[in-house]
Amino acid sequence: MAVRPWRLAALAVGAIAAVELVLLVVAGGALLSRDDPASATPAKPKPMPAEKQAAAARVRPAAKAKRAKPLAPVSGDLPRRRVTVVVLNGNGETGAAAATASRVTRRGYRVGLVGNAGSHDYPRSIVMYRRGFAAEGKRLAQDLGVPIVSPLDGMRPEQLHGAHTVLILGA
Repeated sequence: MAVRPWRLAALAVGAIAAVELVLLVVAGGALLSRDDPASATPAKPKPMPAEKQAAAARVRPAAKAKRAKPLAPVSGDLPRRRVTVVVLNGNGETGAAAATASRVTRRGYRVGLVGNAGSHDYPRSIVMYRRGFAAEGKRLAQDLGVPIVSPLDGMRPEQLHGAHTVLILGA
């Protein structure tokens, strides 16, 4: 019986696949058999020599960096540091969303996502909020000077990746 080239190629590919499978099983077993770091006993810290303790005691603490004054709460239930904002560029201006995201961060909010809106023809900026986060949306709009605030419209909550509010930049 003559061996055909396609059969030889199929056998070679099958053999390579079998070898890869064995290597993957061995590698997976090695990864799974590692000790769990949570169950390991922590190492005891070595005591610091007396001369280093004396030197550490003489070192002055670093000067604290100036922090911006915390903004007074408006009426939101969540503090600003716990409110996540999606910033979308709706005006087509390059870098507008990134610059505004920095501004949002400086105000104390968390930025979850920065990107482009579905279109770049928004005439004005708008803040939208998920159900139950109206106070946070109004506070964000007040902090940034955005006059239009509304419930989430045109976006599904899944598109927010867990964020509470959306800021779409207009012209």
